[in-house]
Amino acid sequence: MKTQEEVRRAIAAAETVVVKVGSSSLTQPSGHLDTKKLEALVGAVASVRLQGGRVVLVSSGAIAAGFGPLGFESRPTDVALQQATASVGQGLLMAHYETLFARYGLRVGQLLLTAEDTIRPQQYRSARRTMAALLDLGVVPIVNENDALASSEIRFGDNDRLSALVANMVCADALVLLTDVDALYTAPPSEPGSKRISFVPDVNEILDQVQVRGSGSKVGTGGMVTKLEAARMAAVSGIPCVLSAAKNAGPALMGDPVGTVFAPIRKRGSARRLWLKFAANPRGTLVVDAGAANAVRGGRASLLAAGVLETQGDYSAGDPVWIVDEAGNRLARGLASYDSEEVPRMLGRTSAQLRRFFGEEYAHPLVHRDNLVLV
Repeated sequence: MKTQEEVRRAIAAAETVVVKVGSSSLTQPSGHLDTKKLEALVGAVASVRLQGGRVVLVSSGAIAAGFGPLGFESRPTDVALQQATASVGQGLLMAHYETLFARYGLRVGQLLLTAEDTIRPQQYRSARRTMAALLDLGVVPIVNENDALASSEIRFGDNDRLSALVANMVCADALVLLTDVDALYTAPPSEPGSKRISFVPDVNEILDQVQVRGSGSKVGTGGMVTKLEAARMAAVSGIPCVLSAAKNAGPALMGDPVGTVFAPIRKRGSARRLWLKFAANPRGTLVVDAGAANAVRGGRASLLAAGVLETQGDYSAGDPVWIVDEAGNRLARGLASYDSEEVPRMLGRTSAQLRRFFGEEYAHPLVHRDNLVLV
């Protein structure tokens, strides 16, 4: 198990780092952009970039930047108005970033994502290639959810989860979550007896030991709940994470003892498996018997047709599917080897039977173990 000092050193030495900053950390209480906060953030990010690091900045703030200039006293609640405000605010936000990074001789590139861009494999690969190309060119990618187009039915809703997905996309060596509070506490800092937590060796264990609330800001949508989830996604992906106040961005990136650091709890997996675990949107379900469920839980077995009782949904070969037991408990996600129309006649048959009745092309697992991740 890594110590706090080892995790902080790993963050300071990160070759590729994803930095996420929330709306309330970039704006004044009135909702207008706070240029001094922006300048401090850009200075910290530029310092890492100028020392040879590769940085992706996941920045909220489009809606928060737009509602003031458009004459609203607070963040609009109407979806159409939010999207219109985001359209105006995103341009204002990027104009500031371009000007501030140019002072350091750095270029920025805008990348607006929707949840679909991380769910669908082709769009995921496209976004991944674009970010890799930007980083190779020495550009600082600035990522935000495409609030102007994202539908309420399918969206991230906050940039915390998006930042963890982006960290997986670019194979980041560290994730830095910047917020309004200086660290994670056992309870909201304003409550008596609340204690600061400087190091989390296992984020799965800490989830039951802290009391957290949702958004505490009028201009942001996230909260400590979403930041803990992002830290968990990073930790189980093998990525160290630090949660700190935005004003301490520089020290956090340098590995100084600020904020709360989360140790990685697993070795890094392949980008494809991480996409399958966290981003892929299953198109169907395979219900398995007790024997197959035990084999899947073991983590080393492919899912054979002989152990599958039922198929649900409409999916194609290569689409993500849920693997569930007879009680409906989700065991894993996997990539289907066959179209949903082909699967019913295969159910319950051994590989030998499939070969004899349907040909060699059907004598393969419904989900190969290389395309299966436990949940």
